[in-house]
Amino acid sequence: MIPFPLLSLLENSLLFLAAGAVITLAGVKLTALADRLADVTRLGEAITGALLLGASTSLAGIVVSVTAAGSGHAEMAVSNAVGGIAAQTFFIALADFTYRRANLEHAAASYANLVHGTTLMALLCLPLLAHAAPAVDVFGVHPVTPVLVVAYLGGLRLASYARDEPMWRPKQTVETREDVPAELPGTIGSVVALGGRYGVLAIIVAGAGFVVARTGLAIADETGLDAGLIGAVLTGVVTSAPELVTTLAAVRRGALTLAVGGILGGNAFDVLFLALADTAYRPGSIYHAMTGAQVFLIVLAMLMTTALLLGLLRRETHGIANVGFESALIMALYAGGLVILILAW
Repeated sequence: MIPFPLLSLLENSLLFLAAGAVITLAGVKLTALADRLADVTRLGEAITGALLLGASTSLAGIVVSVTAAGSGHAEMAVSNAVGGIAAQTFFIALADFTYRRANLEHAAASYANLVHGTTLMALLCLPLLAHAAPAVDVFGVHPVTPVLVVAYLGGLRLASYARDEPMWRPKQTVETREDVPAELPGTIGSVVALGGRYGVLAIIVAGAGFVVARTGLAIADETGLDAGLIGAVLTGVVTSAPELVTTLAAVRRGALTLAVGGILGGNAFDVLFLALADTAYRPGSIYHAMTGAQVFLIVLAMLMTTALLLGLLRRETHGIANVGFESALIMALYAGGLVILILAW
């Protein structure tokens, strides 16, 4: 075991950057495998993006939040989770700038992605309700924690119904990109082989996430910076690097539904970081250890998600340089939110 607290600031910083690079490079491979699995399993890009790609690229963030919570750093655990959600929503706006043919939200509109986004909004409400409610816990776990897990699984189920038996469809336009499988259904052997490669990469991402967590805590101690700020601005963004890479790669591959579904589904999965962190945080409910800064981050993530959902519904066709209003709004909210947080901390 590397003695991170005994290393110098330079050594911890270099390890932090190296682990971030591993997370990013593994994310590139995960994208291609997720896109293929979406085709050969016939699950569809939106469902695969949420369930498989979103979950596996979030492994590093899970390790960071659980490690921080287990070490008693509740602010860093929560800030890492919610800061990652805000950063990943910002990545969709960046991807919109790289897709020159049309507004990304216009081209990637789907019933399943709207369900994922709505589920995310509901999940983000639950920590706020727990924070405002009386401080109760059962063996150190707040009752909202199992509710978060059930709500997430329910959202996945609704998304599955939305794909199999849609009661609503986006209007088809010249720029709409439907989720059409690029490969024939795979055999059991091919699916297992793809899944095995996917699992190995996911383990690598999780291991790198542990290094990011330990070096991030050491950097906070050595610099005197607030652990919550480190979580929101540093570890939250670095552990979200796979989402940036996978989103841009998916857009380049033309898998637009996977790009948006991976972010929305991954963000919904990231809320479960709080459930795991609450279990690892032994002093009591982690929701009541949140400060105003963490509440601010949650509301910021909700505002950014609202802008994205409005973009998927409005489907603007005449934005500036094919970039819709929602991307500009998301970028403005994220930049303004970070400035406020840095000044407040």
